[in-house]
Amino acid sequence: MAEDNSYESMLCVKPEVHVYKIPPRASNRGYRAADWKLDEPAWSGRMKITAKGKMAFIKLEDRNTGELFAQAPVDQYPGIIVEAVTDSSRYFVIRIEDGNGRHAFIGLGFADRGDSFDFNVALQDHFKWVKQEGELAKMEACQIEAPKLDLSFKEGQTIKISIGNIKKKEAGGAKPRPMGGGLLPPPPGAKAGGVLPPPVGQQTVPAAQANPVPLLDFGSTVPAAQPSSDLWGDFTSAGSNSSKDAATSGWVQFS
Repeated sequence: MAEDNSYESMLCVKPEVHVYKIPPRASNRGYRAADWKLDEPAWSGRMKITAKGKMAFIKLEDRNTGELFAQAPVDQYPGIIVEAVTDSSRYFVIRIEDGNGRHAFIGLGFADRGDSFDFNVALQDHFKWVKQEGELAKMEACQIEAPKLDLSFKEGQTIKISIGNIKKKEAGGAKPRPMGGGLLPPPPGAKAGGVLPPPVGQQTVPAAQANPVPLLDFGSTVPAAQPSSDLWGDFTSAGSNSSKDAATSGWVQFS
């Protein structure tokens, strides 16, 4: 924000304040309001705090006519211009100036603690703003002095982007889905949908010796086989010595 010395803002107004004549400072411990004649103020009137640029002004005016009684220019707070007493929060010591280089210290008192609180906060807020403005001005000056970083592309300049850790999926390389129902996978060497081969020691019936007549064919017009014929083929039992036993059992013995 540009500083405009022609503009004066109002920070605080209090309709009733009291001014006291104070004795010289007795020690470096500070002023005490108990040493003043608090029941006999030297002047009473209105107080205004205004700001022009970075400066603040405490103005004591007549409450009826507005005539200026005294003025205290404040360039920093807290400081020697405004000093709180050691024994009360309602009283301060301010340094007034007449504009000709002469100054004096007077006591300033408020009838209410809330008024003294507003007086204190108004000065604190103003000089907090002054500090922030100073820091902002320093930052702007540093940015102006620092060389600007040029990140623009020059003519003919290109950029290459390398993206790693990306692998293409092979065709048909999808993983098989696990079989549902908790079934175990088929053993190695078995064809899908096939039947396990019989053990080596077990013999199977040759296809040539199988009876072409089906076991049970209810809808066929071919006459049924004779009761004496065996549907499973003519086999002889090993170790049989009697042809009678073979005829009775329905099996035919080969010679």
